[in-house]
Amino acid sequence: MLQLLQRAAVGAALFYAQALAWAQLPPQAQAGDLIFRQGTEAVSHMVRTVDQGLYSHVGLLVGQAGAWQVVHATPSERPGQPDAVVLDSLAFFLAPERAHAFAIYHLPQASAAQRQAAVQWALAQQGRPFALQETGAGIYCTTLVWQAWQRLGLDWQVRFTPVDIPWFRGRYLLPSALAASPQLLKLEAVTAYK
Repeated sequence: MLQLLQRAAVGAALFYAQALAWAQLPPQAQAGDLIFRQGTEAVSHMVRTVDQGLYSHVGLLVGQAGAWQVVHATPSERPGQPDAVVLDSLAFFLAPERAHAFAIYHLPQASAAQRQAAVQWALAQQGRPFALQETGAGIYCTTLVWQAWQRLGLDWQVRFTPVDIPWFRGRYLLPSALAASPQLLKLEAVTAYK
């Protein structure tokens, strides 16, 4: 049994090392930049069907090269974890079972102080419930990153899309609308697993 557990641990370490190697970010990436992913979960497929875009999820980069993390609002991706704003390693965020592709979107006009303030606000939201419906208390992925920067006075020039399908009604900031903001500069083409 111990050998089986050791092999599983080695396999998991290799798996996440592979994900991290795949997820090398461009050298221009900075804390506060947006990281979009094309997810693999059922909710990701639903978002992409409604949005008709490439991405289904977004988070905010935290940290620095070699130690990147991502703060994001998400349905639980770990056993026992609530649907909430969480902080994950880059390797976990982009692991093959959660992501088919990703891209980094940079805010070229942002100062170091603005970046720090956006990241600190997003990190302070950890534990805030994830909610697609307008409840006031909840937040979802695109609104987390949008609010982190909007509260600093950045005009995203994005549109919220009315959606009216079962379990998904209201006005939403869809990933493609956020990625299309003229405030963002895509740093690299979408990278996909081979």
